[in-house]
Amino acid sequence: EVRMVESGGGLVQPGGSMRLSCVASGFAFSSSWMYWVRQAPGKGLEWVSTISPRGDVSTYLYAVKGRFTISRDNAKNTVYLQMNTLKSDDTALYYCSTDNSGTNRGSGTQVTVSS
Repeated sequence: EVRMVESGGGLVQPGGSMRLSCVASGFAFSSSWMYWVRQAPGKGLEWVSTISPRGDVSTYLYAVKGRFTISRDNAKNTVYLQMNTLKSDDTALYYCSTDNSGTNRGSGTQVTVSS
C-alpha cells in the first residue's frame, strides 16, 4: 500500500521560512519521480515542484521559483520542500504525491502565512 506522511507545516509570518517533509512507503521510492502539490482555501490542487529519482533534476511552479527548493533522501524514503520568503499566497495544504495531479497524496500538512 502506497503511503505518504507529510509534516512540518504551521503558522509563519510573511518573509519567513519553513521546511516540509514527506516520508513515503509502499513503492519503489528511490526510482520514482516525486512531487509536491498544494491546495489553497477554495481552490483546486496546484502542482508546486518535481524532483527526479536521483535528485539531479528539479522543476518549480513559476510563482515559487527561487524561493522553494525540493530535495530528497532516498536512504530515508523522504522528500523535502524548503520554503523561503513565504508569502500569504503560499497559504495552502501541502501534499507530496507520485504525480503532478496529486495521486497517492497523504493527508497533507497545513502552511499558513500570516502576520
